Amino acid sequence: MASEAPKIVWSERVGRFETEGKEAYLEYELRDGGRVMDILHTYVPRTKRGLGLASHLCIAAFSHAQSHSLSVIPSCSYVSDTFLPRNPSWNSIVHKQDLKSHI
Repeated sequence: MASEAPKIVWSERVGRFETEGKEAYLEYELRDGGRVMDILHTYVPRTKRGLGLASHLCIAAFSHAQSHSLSVIPSCSYVSDTFLPRNPSWNSIVHKQDLKSHI
């Protein structure tokens, strides 16, 4: 049985995209004068894993970045190792320079 996609809320003040109940979230920081979104961490509670919540959070963050002309640094291992390989169409907005060594 397919379930409805979760509502994702942008909490700009705390640098997060969250599920409506704030159980699952993606944390980011803006860098380079606000032109680069560094995705630092995704969290989904154990009881909610396997439902695609992390992917929905990433899609919300990448869509936001794209609509605001931001590039993305995938510092979070879920984003770099799982989300991007499964969703290569988002690679076009991945930040080309490796800034991790400069932070």
